[in-house]
Amino acid sequence: MSGLVLKLAPRERLLVNGAVIENGSRRSRIAVLTPKANILRLRDAIHPEQATSPVRRVVYIAQMVLSGDASEDSAKSELLRGIEQLSQALTDPDSRNHLAQATACVLSGDFYRALKSLRALMPREDRLLSAYPGPVL
Repeated sequence: MSGLVLKLAPRERLLVNGAVIENGSRRSRIAVLTPKANILRLRDAIHPEQATSPVRRVVYIAQMVLSGDASEDSAKSELLRGIEQLSQALTDPDSRNHLAQATACVLSGDFYRALKSLRALMPREDRLLSAYPGPVL
C-alpha cells in the first residue's frame, strides 16, 4: 500500500482538503491514496497566538497551506526563507537533516512532510529557548 497512513485515536479530528473529519469511537487507520492531499491533524495544529518562536512561525506557515488558508505559491517562498533563517541558528547535524528534508519537501510541494520535519525541531527549540530566557525576535 502506498500513500500516507494515518493512525487515529478515538474521536480524533483532522482536516482533509478543508473538511473536518472526526474518527469514530475506536482507534483506526486511514490510508490516503490521493497524492498531495492537504491533511492536518487538529491536535497538532498551532493557533496563531502560539506561533511565537522562529520554528513555530515556520511550522504555522506550512500549516496554513494544509488548511487551505494560504496558497502553495505564496507560502513556498516564505517557508524556504524561514528554513534558511533556521539553518543559521540550528547547526547541529540532526537539525540540518530535518531542515534539508523540509526544504526538499517544500520544493516538491509535499507540505505535510515538510510540516512533519519542521515539527521535529520544536522540542529542540524549546530546550534552546529555555536555556537562554529572554525575548524571542
